Amino acid sequence: MLVPRFARTSSFPETPGDLFAWHARPGALTRLTPPWRSLRRLGPEVPLQEDQHVHLQLRMGPWKVPWTARHRDVIPAEQFIDEMLVGPFARWVHRHGFHGTVEGAELRDEIDYQVRGGALAQRLAEPWIASMLERDFAYRHQLLRLDLERHRAFRDQPRWRVAITGGTGMIGRQLGAFLATGGHQVHLITRNPRPKSTDIGWDPSGRRLDSAALEGLDAVIHLAGEPIAGRWTSGHKNRIMRSRVEGTLLLSQALASLKRPPRVLVSSSAIGFYGHREQELLFETSPSGTGFLAEVCRGWEAATAPAEQAGIRVVQVRTGLVLTPAGGALASMLLPFSLGLGGPVGSGRQFWSWISSDDLLAVFHHALGVQDLRGPVNAVAGTCPNRDFVRTLGRVLGRPAVLPMPSVVVRAVLGEMGEELLLAGARVVPEQLRQSGFRFHHADLESALRHVLGRTRS
Repeated sequence: MLVPRFARTSSFPETPGDLFAWHARPGALTRLTPPWRSLRRLGPEVPLQEDQHVHLQLRMGPWKVPWTARHRDVIPAEQFIDEMLVGPFARWVHRHGFHGTVEGAELRDEIDYQVRGGALAQRLAEPWIASMLERDFAYRHQLLRLDLERHRAFRDQPRWRVAITGGTGMIGRQLGAFLATGGHQVHLITRNPRPKSTDIGWDPSGRRLDSAALEGLDAVIHLAGEPIAGRWTSGHKNRIMRSRVEGTLLLSQALASLKRPPRVLVSSSAIGFYGHREQELLFETSPSGTGFLAEVCRGWEAATAPAEQAGIRVVQVRTGLVLTPAGGALASMLLPFSLGLGGPVGSGRQFWSWISSDDLLAVFHHALGVQDLRGPVNAVAGTCPNRDFVRTLGRVLGRPAVLPMPSVVVRAVLGEMGEELLLAGARVVPEQLRQSGFRFHHADLESALRHVLGRTRS
């Protein structure tokens, strides 16, 4: 039986050695896995090595499918091969080839595969597999292109030693991988440090932090905090507030006490700082609004004061609605919209300010590298009324988006959280990023949604 082969080739301005090195660093698998694929590595990512076994878990509907691959035929700056040893296919051999060109290098991905069940199963499954691979690898090559372009912006600077709180969360995991594939050394500040690892232990609720391990870092990125999803009971609201204010204060005080403190602390915040503001254009200099989230954000940002007073450059990243199918608001919208049950929320007139997940990673990277950037930074690429947002999402998914969710239903089901996150609006402008030379790759909502969902135009 003829073995099908998928192939995709793309050109890059880097050298073959640069492309190989990116793929060989920890974090490459995390970055290259499309956000709509539920694939995770079991165990930490480590540098590429010959005869290295990689254990993965692929979720297919309700099933968790083990996948073990072996790296072989590793030739630096030229190629390496991933061969499936255990997994859902009868055969899967993926060759990554790197070739020099006049203008840089080519990356060629080739996959030979066979499904289980013989020739009939192969014929039936082949169109679906070919479509899946085309979608996934179009995303992978585009993602690689974007990441390499971001890293070129600071290629003249030394590689950084960066510690991240919240590094196992949706954004933190991708941010750590983005920095690691760029050649930076990444440490996780975590409640459960692995033995003999470079992780740094902390317990915010117990006010414990391994301060000695923070000495000599170049930067710290602070993302940790209690998830805000779910009904806001008094207990949940207390955890949201305490996790952000007390955790940030503990970290800031520890950094301020160091003999060799980091140059910069980049601390997460949110555009909830502004509250519900109707049509008003909101800049970083705009005053805070009202509501629970505004109160949280004020305390969150104020807790970075000890670090700033110690001479550490502090950047507070006020994040908007993050576009990714891996979690958050967009992920919760995909099922009803895919079924044709989506539509405007409430009046549909409230402004939603959004940013693609990859542009958000680049904002944190930009905050590390631009020495003059400090204070609050609005991390939004665009803003539009909710009715325009849902109409665009429906168009990308090829589904109608006309069934409204009345305000009364939002309040009844989600309570205060729905009121502040879905019915409130904030028309936010990324003035600090614009003035510092940052460029959004996805400044148009439709292009952003098509990128993160892998929905190219037909």
